[in-house]
Amino acid sequence: MSKVRVLVGTRKGAFLLEADGSRRSWEVRGPFFPGWEVYHVAGSPADPERLYASASSSWFGQVVHRSDDGGATWHPVGNAFAYEGVPGTHQWYDGKPRPWEFARVWHVEPSLDDPDVAFAGVEAAALFRTDDAGEHWRELPGLRNHGSGPSWQPGAGGMCLHTVVLDPANANRIYVAISAAGVFRTSDGGATWEAVNKGLRSGEIPSSDAEVGHCVHKLAMHPSRPAVLFMQKHWDVMRSDDEGGSWREISGNLPSDFGFAIAVHAHEPDTVYVVPITSDAHHFPPDGMLRVYRSRTGGDEWEPLADGLPQQHCFVNVLRDAMAVDALEGCGVYVGTTGGQVYASRDSGDHWEPLVRDLPAVLSVEAQTLT
Repeated sequence: MSKVRVLVGTRKGAFLLEADGSRRSWEVRGPFFPGWEVYHVAGSPADPERLYASASSSWFGQVVHRSDDGGATWHPVGNAFAYEGVPGTHQWYDGKPRPWEFARVWHVEPSLDDPDVAFAGVEAAALFRTDDAGEHWRELPGLRNHGSGPSWQPGAGGMCLHTVVLDPANANRIYVAISAAGVFRTSDGGATWEAVNKGLRSGEIPSSDAEVGHCVHKLAMHPSRPAVLFMQKHWDVMRSDDEGGSWREISGNLPSDFGFAIAVHAHEPDTVYVVPITSDAHHFPPDGMLRVYRSRTGGDEWEPLADGLPQQHCFVNVLRDAMAVDALEGCGVYVGTTGGQVYASRDSGDHWEPLVRDLPAVLSVEAQTLT
């Protein structure tokens, strides 16, 4: 029988939640790296036992860890993220002066078909690649050398490269999202990049028709339809049908078009999920009611999903990496909150239940379907 493993990164460590295919009884393992901020935990699609965790500490700095046994054991990896075990010492990359300071690994995206290849998106706004399971990392410098680079500005959380989307139909095509610069696409494996933000509007920062300057919060793609991308922006939910060449708004009847997370149903490429947040000043659900919204039409028309979610006095947030789906029948949907809850639905969002309630604030949620 298939199994599900949910990888949870929190403010004070990482947790692994595991269940069989019924998804009715869950084992919770952790915390791993207790006391560390774990910004992202990711599993390799090519090897379900290969996991990566990005852990950060104000005392020790940034460390990337790898597990080769499904999270039973971990060890630090990477010349790029060197950790000597001495308080306050961590050397970034090759030690040479850089135009921007590197502060944190926000996201690790393993290759779709090679367990030894992975990408790391960092603050401030750079992309790295490993070809040996994290032991060594090299920057793909074409991104930071993009002509618009000097005009990039940080969002509220820093100038972070927080999203990496790999095209399953073209191994050389990669999308990244940077807050607050926008979306960039490469078609040559990272040597050169182009900004793909046509149709986005971000007030007057720096202008209503700016090539860059857009605070993109998250991108999502269904693997069967890689030309279609969905975006949750600082304001607006957007869609592209031409590989990011142009974007149109699909916020429709959402109660708020501000939010962080967005995901696509595993089996239905036109079914999309978002979690509306009141505003950029008030990071909690509208009216204190936690609701996931689902569109079965690829946007514009949205329905609230609330059965089993708190509908009063709820003032948590759902961050950009804190929603995921599994590939089992019915498509499980998972949402983590800054209140330490992880909610799950076994039926595409119709009904919800808490898997855990009292974790530290959840920063990321990923779901692995294991056979």
